[in-house]
Amino acid sequence: MKQTLIELQQICKRYDTPNTTNVSVLENIKLTIVEGEFVSILGPSGSGKSTLLRIIAGLVPPSDGAVYYSGQEVRGANPGVGMVFQSFALFPWLTVLENVKLGLENKHLTETVKMRKALSIIDMLGLDGFENAYPKELSGGMRQRVGIGRALVMEPDILLMDEPFSALDVLTAENLKRDLLELWTEKKIPTKSIIMVTHSIEEAVYMSDRAVVLSRDPARIIADIPIPMTHWRDKQDVQFTGLVDRIYSILTKRELKPTEPIEERKKKIEKVQEVPAGALTGFIELIDDLGITVDLYRLADQLSLNLEDFLPIVEAAQMLGFAQIQHGDITLTEVGRHFADASVLERKDIFKKQVLQHVPMIEKIIWILHSKSNNKMEREFFLEIFEKHFGLEEAGHQMDILIDWGRYAELFAYDEKAKNLYLEQEVTGTID
Repeated sequence: MKQTLIELQQICKRYDTPNTTNVSVLENIKLTIVEGEFVSILGPSGSGKSTLLRIIAGLVPPSDGAVYYSGQEVRGANPGVGMVFQSFALFPWLTVLENVKLGLENKHLTETVKMRKALSIIDMLGLDGFENAYPKELSGGMRQRVGIGRALVMEPDILLMDEPFSALDVLTAENLKRDLLELWTEKKIPTKSIIMVTHSIEEAVYMSDRAVVLSRDPARIIADIPIPMTHWRDKQDVQFTGLVDRIYSILTKRELKPTEPIEERKKKIEKVQEVPAGALTGFIELIDDLGITVDLYRLADQLSLNLEDFLPIVEAAQMLGFAQIQHGDITLTEVGRHFADASVLERKDIFKKQVLQHVPMIEKIIWILHSKSNNKMEREFFLEIFEKHFGLEEAGHQMDILIDWGRYAELFAYDEKAKNLYLEQEVTGTID
């Protein structure tokens, strides 16, 4: 029986900020990682993937629940992990050798042993000859190899990787993925398991034994999918594309919420996707041009969009009733097709109706503007409301996108200089 290395029990994470309600990032996360597994963690942007990885590493404490490493609860830094960051996180004043050897700083080893281990890892990762080079002399791919080397020199049981290839160009990333997989599959590295956060479904299916899929607001595990293919994997294989399609289907399926009375729904302040009206219009036009049903995986690949950029557009189209998703395919609704074929002015009218129907906060904004004698209200007023629900940074993002949608639909106007929202003329719609 394989050894259980990591066990997460009912992990929750909340952030408390002054004058703000608790922002819940992770909720009831239960996960077990055993020896010999390469596990990828996927989810929409802002779903808490990196936060979860840092909780496993012991860099961020959970609000509730516990992390266990080899049966022992982790309090503080996890002694069994090494971590690779997206941004390389190298010290520019240290050489390659010194950066790698830094991973052994707190180990009770002689300088000779530290040097031998560091040089061995450098040789294994193809950095031989660059021992005395500084990070500024290296390409992005080589800098990330140094980051991996610093983590591996500690001989950790679990290697944690936070989007390790996302800062690299496509060819460099592919080369590094293959080299890392070769070291892993041929057991040339000391680590017993790898946990990788990624925004690429294809990357997860190509490299991993399991794909753990998170939802958002707050993050929960909505799928834990085994990937039973042997290495090396053909990305054109039917099984490979089938698994990618399955994960796309899970990530793009909107959570079905209990039906609420319309008055209750209007009281809620729900986050909307940060997709400008222009980008959404272009996306709907493209789907209409491509045909009745379009495969999301192939579409994202053709547009060269990663999961973080692609999912918000898809979710916004669903939320506003322009499209529906089934089995990883996207289809325009009747309203969506009408929108795609309409004139510029007709589109604005359709968009207005959909926004008023599906975005209660837009209705609240208009109601507040109507209630003012001068039909104006400062942006700061709405920001304070959003900040209590989403935190300061996200409140700004939400305000920006609602202003964009409101202006496009000609529901209200915005004076950037005065930072005021205002009504230009009487707005008609479903305002109660």
